[in-house]
Amino acid sequence: MLQDLQRVLATYWQQFLYILPKLFIALLLLIVAVFVANRVSGLLGGRLRRRSTDPLLADFLASIGKWVMVGLGLMLALNILGFSGIVGSLVGAAGVSAFIVGFAFKDIAENFLAGVILAFNRPFHINDTVEIKGLIGHVEALNLRITLIRTFDGKHIYLPNSLVLKEPLINYTRDGNLRQEFLVSVELGENASPDVATTIILNYLRTIADVQQTPQAPYVNLEKTTATTADLRVYFWADAEDYRRGVLQLKSRLMQEVKQELLGAGLGVPALAGA
Repeated sequence: MLQDLQRVLATYWQQFLYILPKLFIALLLLIVAVFVANRVSGLLGGRLRRRSTDPLLADFLASIGKWVMVGLGLMLALNILGFSGIVGSLVGAAGVSAFIVGFAFKDIAENFLAGVILAFNRPFHINDTVEIKGLIGHVEALNLRITLIRTFDGKHIYLPNSLVLKEPLINYTRDGNLRQEFLVSVELGENASPDVATTIILNYLRTIADVQQTPQAPYVNLEKTTATTADLRVYFWADAEDYRRGVLQLKSRLMQEVKQELLGAGLGVPALAGA
């Protein structure tokens, strides 16, 4: 029995010595393929970013190019080791085994295809402010599997590309313009009318450089009125390039200053709401 074990071990050792040069060449080829893929991906990404206005698409294409070259290097390494059947299965993607592997990696393939669609359809760009399933933040990256957004409080959220593609997506900064509104309750007294408060608000908004006047001018709608009070909803358009600073902080400032304008005109402001 000991002699049989020694014979088996000797056979395995001979087979290992026989395949060792091929293993060394395959490993060296794979290392070279990864190195070349990283270099070419970096050069390709740099050129695409210089020529394209969308760095998101440039980074995505560079990432795809990198993994394609790594995959080719892996298939060549397998072919050197004598696993030509595996290479043929990978290239042909046929048979029961390919179906099982495809089913097992269904989510990965789905996220990859969704990433390709997002990269070319481009519903958002880098630094756009988007909302997906109630999550709001700046888009920081799109890769082969996930979309990375950073919330206003600094959290990084990794969303599967398939989720981003399927769910309704709100882009707050796509065209650079965004309408905001707030509700102000005004105590008019017995002699003043809602038109007086509306005129005061509009005259003030026309003096603010950050509030767009053309083609969308600010306006005020009367929503509710009593004998001495009126609820006025104020609408204005602003530059949405920086959603948090350019719009939300502007809205907060306008609410405070509109209140002061109305108080300065002798009108009361018992309530002020952001929506």
